[in-house]
Amino acid sequence: MTKKVNIGIVQMSCTADVEANFQKAIAKIREAAAQGAQIVCLQELFKSLYFCDVEDHSNFALAEAIPGPSTEALSSLARELGVVIIASLFEKRAHGLYHNTTAVLDADGTYLGKYRKMHIPDDPGYYEKFYFTPGDAPASQADSDGYRIFNTRFAKIGVLICWDQWYPEAARITSLMGAEILFYPTAIGWDTNETDPQINEEQYGAWQTIQRGHAVANGVYVVAVNRVGREADQQFWGGSFIANPHGRLLYLAPHEEEVTHVQELDLQKLDVYRTTWPFLRDRRIDSYQPILKRFIDQPE
Repeated sequence: MTKKVNIGIVQMSCTADVEANFQKAIAKIREAAAQGAQIVCLQELFKSLYFCDVEDHSNFALAEAIPGPSTEALSSLARELGVVIIASLFEKRAHGLYHNTTAVLDADGTYLGKYRKMHIPDDPGYYEKFYFTPGDAPASQADSDGYRIFNTRFAKIGVLICWDQWYPEAARITSLMGAEILFYPTAIGWDTNETDPQINEEQYGAWQTIQRGHAVANGVYVVAVNRVGREADQQFWGGSFIANPHGRLLYLAPHEEEVTHVQELDLQKLDVYRTTWPFLRDRRIDSYQPILKRFIDQPE
């Protein structure tokens, strides 16, 4: 018995023309669907340039309501094509309150909800704390905030966003909620002012390695979708990939080219992976309380 699903990823470059970027993404979703994709994931903040490289109040004009016009258009597209769409958008929640948010549209066009990025960076070239409030921690298990899974027509999926990639806790929690595939819409690249090629190589290697580790530790497929192209001082490194639950790369995109790729995943094999390496069985949940501390200080 098999339960197979075709995953489409869209790795593309963006310009300052928001509408052009949106139409380009729609065309690439159609392209992925024509190749047999059932779930299509776009990169982080695909409608615009990565504006977080500067702190500029005018960029808040890029934000929109979710659900809103973009999700309505994508809902119609999802319904027309019979595909699930994972779309990363800049959300205006209220006056002065904004999120880096991913919306999920099911294959019948139903808006299944959204995930708000929980980990927000503040580094040179990535001044996201200026723009984004982190997602709220859930008040209870029934709360729709915090980490989430989406029960789509084709698979139970978890969505995390870019900086979330570096946190095994986020991957673990989302996997424990029942995700079969973890999706990471992303915008990350090399600083063009960096002169040491080894640093660039190590940064990309770390980014890929930790996410492949999430696949192994949790017995899930991982799909990371990045952007490409030069924007200001960032050379977005592409390199989108799909890894199986042993961390093996099933697909690896190039660093400089736009890509629309479709990859078949066999979800029935998750049981084999988790039975062979039963990491979830052997978790010592009674011993993990210290992880709730910011740092474990030792007595002087």
